[in-house]
Amino acid sequence: MRRSFKFLLRPTRKQAAALATCLEDHRQLYNAALDHRRTAYRKAGVTVRYGDQSGELKDFRADDPAGQGRWSFSSQQATLRRLDKAFAAFFKRVREGRAPGFPRFKGRGWFDTVEWPKDGDGCRWDSQPEHPTATFVRLQGIGHVRVHRHRPARGRVKTISVKREGNHWFVILSCDDVPARTLPATGAAVGIDMGVASLVTTSDGDPLANPRHLKASAGRLASAQRDLARKKRGSKRRHKAVVRVAALHARVRRQRLDGAHKAALALVRAYDVIVHEDLRIANMTRSASGTIEAPGRNVAAKSGLNRSILDAGWGVFLRVLAHKAESAGRELIAVNPANTSRACARCAHVAKENRVTQAMFCCMACGHSAHADVNAAINILRAGLALRDAAEAA
Repeated sequence: MRRSFKFLLRPTRKQAAALATCLEDHRQLYNAALDHRRTAYRKAGVTVRYGDQSGELKDFRADDPAGQGRWSFSSQQATLRRLDKAFAAFFKRVREGRAPGFPRFKGRGWFDTVEWPKDGDGCRWDSQPEHPTATFVRLQGIGHVRVHRHRPARGRVKTISVKREGNHWFVILSCDDVPARTLPATGAAVGIDMGVASLVTTSDGDPLANPRHLKASAGRLASAQRDLARKKRGSKRRHKAVVRVAALHARVRRQRLDGAHKAALALVRAYDVIVHEDLRIANMTRSASGTIEAPGRNVAAKSGLNRSILDAGWGVFLRVLAHKAESAGRELIAVNPANTSRACARCAHVAKENRVTQAMFCCMACGHSAHADVNAAINILRAGLALRDAAEAA
């Protein structure tokens, strides 16, 4: 399996300045490569691709040996591949008829990661293994940077990335051949219904709480953002205000990820088969504002629902659950969510009127009543088991 491990870096003041310079030079390289592509197509109708720009990278470095020339050639190629992927995604959206979103120039606050595509090429994990108490990562042009390794990195290190989050720097290892940690079989299966009142409700009737981290920090965030809006652009005080807002958002993000890990681990430990809805979260949280010609309805209510769904972190939870299920040897099944909340778990009668309230389900045909989320979770479990049986029969 392939897994990522994220560790906090503890650079010296000089190394932190070098990391910031490295990040800025890679941002400028990205923007220069984007400008090259745009200009070539606009003026000559020529499409510039990654291979062309990678071939010109040697001359680009030679023109600026004290700047671009001091960083790893492979890391700069990774930055050019990043731009190439942005263009590939743009053309894919065009073909699919979606909003294209042409690649943009990256401002200082929108470029935070540098990647070294191979351990040993411009970088080296655990660069001083003889050191008895600390771990270091060596980065070309920066030196041996101390790492706060709070857990072992398993598997074979494939790529190394450095990311800035606020005032902190992190190293991210992408590792191949990570051994699985298979858990003993339990013989149990469960369906889970994603929600806002509860993050997850199981078919056994057990709810997992939704802590609403963003809502809990909304007051402090609003205060920090108002303070930011009053600062003069380019000033040191505005930079401090930006860092404060970013730190609050980072805290919410970490809390949400921690909650997702704990909830997913509880499910993986208790069940062999886990069935969930195949949700299209991006579509569910799309704005209802509409256009001037066709304005939307109930825009404020839909906006609040979108905020609650995103605060619950369904996407984060499902991604973590998939990783943990694979590592533990559990089976994860995604089913079509259509009518799972409207169908009766006892007689299978489907009607909109069955959902009496957000929390209560009462079948109009047989009179069966239950918590709406538990009823939906039972339907999800049955759909998943039927899908598995059909796959095995085929």
